[in-house]
Amino acid sequence: MSTIRLTMAQAVARFLAAQKTEIDGEILPLFAGMWAIFGHGNVAGIGEALHGVRDKLPTYRAHNEQGMAHAAIAFAKASRRRRMMACTTSIGPGATNMVTAAAVAHVNRLPVLLLPGDVFANRKPDPVLQQIESFADGTVSANDCFRPVSRYFDRIARPEQIIPALQRAMTLLTDPAECGPVTLALCQDAQAEAYDYPESFFAEKIWKPRRIRPDADELAKAVELIRNAKKPFIVAGGGVLYSGAEKVLSAFAAKHGLAVGETQAGKSSLAHDDPACLGSIGVTGTGAANALAEEADVVIAVGTRLQDFTTGSWALFKNPSRRIVGLNVQTFDATKHNALPLVADAKVGLEELSAALQGWKAPEAWTTKARDEKACWFAASARYTDATNDKLPSDAQVIGAVQRTSAPTDVVVCAAGGLPGELHKHWQARTALGYHMEYGYSCMGYEIAGGLGVKMADPSREVIVMVGDGSYLMMNSELATSVMLGHKLTVVLLDNRGYGCINRLQRATGSESFNNLLQHTNHVTLPDVDFAAHAAALGAQAVKVKGIAELEDALKKAREATRSTVIVIDTDPLISTDAGGHWWDVAVPEVSARAEVNTARKKYENALTAQRVGD
Repeated sequence: MSTIRLTMAQAVARFLAAQKTEIDGEILPLFAGMWAIFGHGNVAGIGEALHGVRDKLPTYRAHNEQGMAHAAIAFAKASRRRRMMACTTSIGPGATNMVTAAAVAHVNRLPVLLLPGDVFANRKPDPVLQQIESFADGTVSANDCFRPVSRYFDRIARPEQIIPALQRAMTLLTDPAECGPVTLALCQDAQAEAYDYPESFFAEKIWKPRRIRPDADELAKAVELIRNAKKPFIVAGGGVLYSGAEKVLSAFAAKHGLAVGETQAGKSSLAHDDPACLGSIGVTGTGAANALAEEADVVIAVGTRLQDFTTGSWALFKNPSRRIVGLNVQTFDATKHNALPLVADAKVGLEELSAALQGWKAPEAWTTKARDEKACWFAASARYTDATNDKLPSDAQVIGAVQRTSAPTDVVVCAAGGLPGELHKHWQARTALGYHMEYGYSCMGYEIAGGLGVKMADPSREVIVMVGDGSYLMMNSELATSVMLGHKLTVVLLDNRGYGCINRLQRATGSESFNNLLQHTNHVTLPDVDFAAHAAALGAQAVKVKGIAELEDALKKAREATRSTVIVIDTDPLISTDAGGHWWDVAVPEVSARAEVNTARKKYENALTAQRVGD
């Protein structure tokens, strides 16, 4: 057996550079790069190794460890999980800064390889700088925080251990069902230790997506259930896009007269003007999609994990005889809430399901209802996104302005606060992957870093990041990274002077406004943040606009810009779209001195009677 003597860190770098993928007949590096913020726990080992392969595996420097991991995660999502990135940090705060991002990837089933440095395996210099010491367990380090938010976790204490660890990591990162974050904690002394590695370990390997076909018995049961349906309805989740199944979904819906509601992750599976597309479903759903979901007797859930925002906290599907067909690569998701599982890749699963349903269509009256409900919703949405307003604009009106000045290939990126709900309802996606929302973990601070990752995945598309002032203040440093790397973003910053979304929820549950909007916080002086000046200080072009007309002009200029532009606009924190939507289970206090809370509790208890859990 031929061997080559390398340090463990050099072996990691060389192995990652050898992994490939094939997309549309083109062989590409599976890992598009390594994000790195160096410290004493990785600069001497991984840092030296990455320098040696910089022509094959580029290294990118960020300004925040969580931010760079968000960028890597967004890159993978925008690449349909066909390509990915890795992230390396030192031990201590550098590592734990990535834990939140790991949770984002875990919830959203997205691949990212995390390589935090770790303590000395030999323990001779313990405790080293930044080392966490457990009084009860000598094997614990800060990196153990990654265990619950990683699909696979391993601590590499000897150089040869990296061989099975990387092989296991690649299996998970590329598996459509098990996909998620992998953490390999690299002890800093082991990174620098040499070993005679088999040369075969570094042979080029091409990873192709596994297309899981449905079991014959599961397929037959699903077909029988659907054929007997009078009011069938499709819920499209992120698995549709990861599978590249959007054209198959459109053809399936058209052939069988079905309508489709989209989750946050599944939005843009169909173009907004596709006859089958009723838009968003659930708590932030359109009136059209939710009207059909309430009556549906068979729900065909394709590539969705059926979280509470999709199901209206399991109170949306009101038909007492409704059944769910769970078409999903992951059995865990396919069997939720007593669903009839159809464990399969979304693309081949829909193809085989359609072939088995040959000649069958949903009742014409049901298809007509879907068309009528869609027309009603479009008219309602237009009223909310219209530009006319004498006061501060709403989020929906800002969305309308962005929509009117956008191109079909543009990508809108968002993550948390009130914007996801308004975008889910109103944004009219025209091409696949044109809507990029991190709403599985709803992580504030994802927006700008995520936009950077989306732009890196496809530089040909204009990327528009929509972010509130609260999220911007939490994490904005990757704006500077976008300028540094030459990846232009257009950032629309909506300043409602606080956490407007949660303030509205607070009031809706009977409480007084408290500690959300800046004016309701404990303060001596209210901050007056000059967001445009701040963005300019980070290297971006920046402007503050007054009103929708100025916003549209600024958006048109931003399209012609060569570097990132931030457009700031003041918005009303109290206005949101009251059309569409659905109840969401947010527990209201059972007793309170406030009459408003007691009233809200009675409404809450009444709403709970509509929940159907486990049937």
